[in-house]
Amino acid sequence: MTDTTSAPAHAMPFTAPTGTRHPLPAPELGAAVRADDRAHVFHSWSAQSLIDPLPVAGGSGSTFWDYEGNAYLDFSSQLVNLNLGHGHPDLVEAIRHQAGRLATIQPSMASDVRGELARRIAEVAPGDLDRVFFTNGGADANEYAVRMARLVTGRRKVLSAYRSYHGATATAISLTGDPRRWANEPGDGSVAHFFGPYPYRSAFHSSTPEEEADRALAHLEQVIVLEGAETIAAIILETIVGTNGVLVPPPGYLAGVRELCDRYGIVYIADEVMVGFGRVGEWFAVNGFGVVPDLVTFAKGVNSGYVPLGGVIMSPWIAAYFDERPFPGGLTYSGHPLACAAGVATFEVFERDRILEHVRDLGERIVAPRLAAVADAHPSVGEVRGRGLFWAIELVRDQGTHEPLVPFNASGADAAPVAAVAAACKRAGLWPFTHFNRVHVAPPLVIAEEELAHGLDIIDEALDVADAHLG
Repeated sequence: MTDTTSAPAHAMPFTAPTGTRHPLPAPELGAAVRADDRAHVFHSWSAQSLIDPLPVAGGSGSTFWDYEGNAYLDFSSQLVNLNLGHGHPDLVEAIRHQAGRLATIQPSMASDVRGELARRIAEVAPGDLDRVFFTNGGADANEYAVRMARLVTGRRKVLSAYRSYHGATATAISLTGDPRRWANEPGDGSVAHFFGPYPYRSAFHSSTPEEEADRALAHLEQVIVLEGAETIAAIILETIVGTNGVLVPPPGYLAGVRELCDRYGIVYIADEVMVGFGRVGEWFAVNGFGVVPDLVTFAKGVNSGYVPLGGVIMSPWIAAYFDERPFPGGLTYSGHPLACAAGVATFEVFERDRILEHVRDLGERIVAPRLAAVADAHPSVGEVRGRGLFWAIELVRDQGTHEPLVPFNASGADAAPVAAVAAACKRAGLWPFTHFNRVHVAPPLVIAEEELAHGLDIIDEALDVADAHLG
């Protein structure tokens, strides 16, 4: 980019306009893909006979398309991981080049790209965090962060927020506060949950963000005391809550969590799996709050998921604990060279194309005012909130009472109003991210201003469907 108002030159290499048909549709291939999928693939979080996954033929930049030739603006970045978009040439070339010279190596050996990526991550990590343990994704990053905290403190218990998602593996799903945890219980019995700040739906009857922060911190301290501070190894928090609402912490909250952790000898783990690597215009979201955790977990945007990769960044005091004690854990594919090569390329693209500046500019200049106008125009919109290219539109039946458009954890007919909004978006050529009563805005960070504006226009029109469901 030559300035912060234009997209990188590679942001839109696919030239078919969004909402049009791909020039080379191949429905017979799509039918074969669908047949194999339905016969043999078991999908996550799904009742298998009730789904019909879209066969995807390809993607480029902020767009992907199916075998029928229908193109979609990807306003979910797949699972909020495709930060540099589909088919980024630099990432593809980095993987190709690495595969040609050293496709894989065991984690007990040193790898140039693994070491370089760890160094680059350390250079942008908060405070003095400077050592990286690589994992295969976000869930196992959180698993290992908790293991580290338990080992260095000699304590077992971990606190996490109700409105959270930390992964689907054993301890990670126990840490998760949302309903995906329920069917997986009993899980790790050493996890307790608390209410984080949520000014729009305050559990503390707060009237200002500052009051919400103070009362949420007082509540957290009560939980610490009642659970037994001397039993608590860690508090894990999504810096900005992701799937469960794009909840930006009010001023002073994260600093207060840091102070509580220091006071009671608790490890502070920042889960940056979704918001790390530029999603909100910072390398790590926590950098924007002036707080230094003890451990930071990451995945997704570190290499846009081109090859699975995650990790834990640790403070020197935690790393030093294992100087003469073996760390009891490891993964065959930890720091896989192909994944790390794409990670190194990600840093190069971010720096060359000023991705952080691009995200901050689009968030402040385009998304924030446009969503404010959307909120004013639609009685179904209760609140819009977010930073950078990470926003939520909260849909309600009544703006005064804040009654959600669909109930918490709704499914089937109860979830129909939001499902109808999603369907309207897809018909118009946009693939949305919806969860419960919200529509999230999370496009690739390389999105062009014109694409972003077009996508927001589609959402604006689709919200007429939500308005029609109001009593």
